[in-house]
Order: sequence, then structure tokens, then C-alpha cells
Amino acid sequence: MKALFKAKPRTPAYLVRQTLDLLICLSHCSDRDAKREVKMAELSKLILELKLILYGNVENEPVAEACAELTQEFFKENTLRLLIIFLPKLNLEARRNATQVVANLQRQQVKSRLIASDYLEANLDLVELLISGYEDLDIALHYGAMLKECIRHQSIARHVLESQQMKKFFDYIQIPNFDIAADATATFKELMTRHKSTVAEFLKRNYDGFFAEYNTKLLESENYVTRRQGVKLLAEILLDRSNCTVMVRYVSSKDNMRILMNLLREPSKAIQIEAFHVFKLFVANKNKPDDIINILVANRTKLLFLFSNFKIDGENEGFEEDKAHVVREIAELQPK
Repeated sequence: MKALFKAKPRTPAYLVRQTLDLLICLSHCSDRDAKREVKMAELSKLILELKLILYGNVENEPVAEACAELTQEFFKENTLRLLIIFLPKLNLEARRNATQVVANLQRQQVKSRLIASDYLEANLDLVELLISGYEDLDIALHYGAMLKECIRHQSIARHVLESQQMKKFFDYIQIPNFDIAADATATFKELMTRHKSTVAEFLKRNYDGFFAEYNTKLLESENYVTRRQGVKLLAEILLDRSNCTVMVRYVSSKDNMRILMNLLREPSKAIQIEAFHVFKLFVANKNKPDDIINILVANRTKLLFLFSNFKIDGENEGFEEDKAHVVREIAELQPK
């Protein structure tokens, strides 16, 4: 007789539907509701179960079929939307688990398609919600982790780059809370380096506005970490072959070069080294504008003295070769 009443297995699709039902219920549930705590506890358990299906555990690897079933059910309705919106009301452990679930879903394929990308393209306001999460100390790191996975989708990264929200990253990077600022910096770097063709198009169309903000808020920031991370990322952006046109334009500006020369004078060796990797592009430019040549000539003595004592910890043949080339180029320049 017991077999007749045996509980049905909790399939991935069933768990997602239960999660959705609880999210809907709790979203309309009063804080004074006597059953609220019980429902919250059940929701936390369901989120943990979803996480275990997607990630597996010590004993079992995740099962592809179960992951696909879970993913398909998750995006049938608005489970993702409700989970993201409800996240601030979860306890810390449940927030972490929910963050991992949302992040993992961005990589799950159903019939060789990333359906998370399709869902986000139709719900771009969710992406903007995740970005604004950096303004809330309690959820910033959770929303930031989700956002980094969402912008793995090229269409979503393109939307963020072209949106008004993009400018906010220059402020988020300077948030006083170190962990949040570091996370925002990591997201910004992902945006500016992952999808190379998309970034190249964005920079060409938005060159003036983007680099005006970049120079002022990052390279000339009063914060040491911001300056260091800013100049390091700038070198990575300009040295990428996809951004060749943008690089030539950037290193043809005397105002940009003055900023880099100021960074070369920093007491921090780390900033000096990162600044050198950008400064060498100004010197290596075969079509230097006359005003740049004249600035280099006027500062030749100071620059050559600086580079005579310019060393990097440990042996680095590439750095020494670059430095020798820069010194030789500056020494041979004639005023215009």
C-alpha cells in the first residue's frame, strides 16, 4: 500500500515552478504574515536545490539533461526576474545561492542555444537593475556577480556599452567601499575587453565622451588604486589590435600625453610601469603631430634622466627593449 502513496520525485521543472509560486506569493505577502518565515525557509531550500542541480556536489557531477530541463523551465515565465528583484529580501546564504544560480544559467545551453541571452534581450530593464545594484551596499556584490555573467552575452554587453548606465561605472569604480569598487572595476574591464569587435565599434562612435570621462575620473583620480587600475586597463585597451584606429587617435593628442607624463612622475613604481606601457605608444607613433614632438623635445632631458633610472623588478627583456627604443626615439627627435 505504501507504494501507492509514494511521493513523486521533485523534478527540476517542478522545483522551478515551486520557486516561482513562492516568489509570487512572498512578493505579495505582508511582513506580518504568520507563515512568511516558513515560506522564506522553503524558498531558501528550493534555491539550494536548484544550485545543486546546476553545480552538482562532492559526490555527483551535474547532469546535463537535468540542467537543460531546469534552464528551459526557468525562462518559460518570469522566474529570473522575480528572483533578481526579490534577492534583497533573502538571507545572506540564500542570496549567495541565488547569485550562483542566476550566474550559472547564463552558460546553460538548451538545444545548443543560450536561452538566457534571448530572455535578457527581451528584458533589458533587468540588466539596468543589476547595474544600479552597485549603489546598494547589501546587494552590490551579488548583483555585480550576476552582471558579469550576463555581459558574457555579446548583445547584452553591447546594450550596456551604448546605454546611459555606462557612464555610471566611472563613479562606481571610485566607491569608497574597496570590495564594491574592485567588483565594479572587474565588471568594467570585462565590458571593455571581452567582445572585441563590439568594443571597437563603441569606442569609435563614442571616442570623445568616453575618453573625456576616462581621463578625468580614472587617470586623474585622487585615488591611487583608481589611477593604477585605470592606466593598466588603458594599456590593455589601446594595445588590442581591434582598437588600432582608436589607439592612433588617442596617442595623437598632446593632452592625453601630458596626463601620461604626469603618471610617469608618480612616486608609485607600479603606476610608473603601467603608464610607461601607454607612453611608449606616443613615442612609437610614426606620424606624431608636431605639438607632441615639441613637447617631447622640450622635456627630453627630464625624460631621459627618468628612464636612466627606470627599472622593473626582476629581469624583463621585453621591457628593457621597449625602454631602449623609447630613449633612442626621444634622443633623436628634432623640434618642429
